[in-house]
Amino acid sequence: MTFTAIGACPETGRLGIGITTYSLGVGGYCPFFERGVAVLSTQAFANPALGPLATAALRKTPDPQRVLGVLAKQDAGFDWRQVVIAASDGRVAAHTGPHTRPWSGHITGEGFAVFGNVLAGEATVTAMAAAWREGAGDGLPERLLAAIEAGRDAGGQASPDGAHLPERSAALIVRGADIVEDIDLRVDLHDDAVGELRRLWDTYRKYLPYYALRARSPAETPPQDVWARENDPGNA
Repeated sequence: MTFTAIGACPETGRLGIGITTYSLGVGGYCPFFERGVAVLSTQAFANPALGPLATAALRKTPDPQRVLGVLAKQDAGFDWRQVVIAASDGRVAAHTGPHTRPWSGHITGEGFAVFGNVLAGEATVTAMAAAWREGAGDGLPERLLAAIEAGRDAGGQASPDGAHLPERSAALIVRGADIVEDIDLRVDLHDDAVGELRRLWDTYRKYLPYYALRARSPAETPPQDVWARENDPGNA
């Protein structure tokens, strides 16, 4: 009962994920990153142990599709899972196991994938893919968040009787070559986790220059409240 967008930007080396679900604390459970190698998510019947196995295999064989084959041989529960990998070079591979709960499926394209399970229908991932493509001029975090917002607005998750399952946790995580510019935002329990993640991102991104300044030039960095009064329009 999760829907997700992952993306890779070979030009900048950034890898990212936007993810939301009815379950709690999704940002600390489903996503897995190895800087400069790949981002992936295991979901449906998630198995976090597949993350390090996948990236170890990618370092030997930099082909996400072949790595899915490696995982299938090592994981007895592979048919119950969704596993999607985006490598740092932009190649993507996706697996939706035949025993995942319906509706489940995925769409992949150059440098991205959108996917989910226990969804209201295929319209959820179709809307996510459209949002990703329409945001081509935006940065990676915004494209990922816009994709899960589109999935929510297209029906999101639903139980077998068609009842909507609210998004109770969500995460937006982006990592690149420069650790100072990483983003790791999580909403672990909220009645509208995607809406809360949007509020968090729209506020947090104003502070990205401050956090970079603090890491790189501490002698020139004012106290955060001083910087906020001078730079955050919300404090004007």
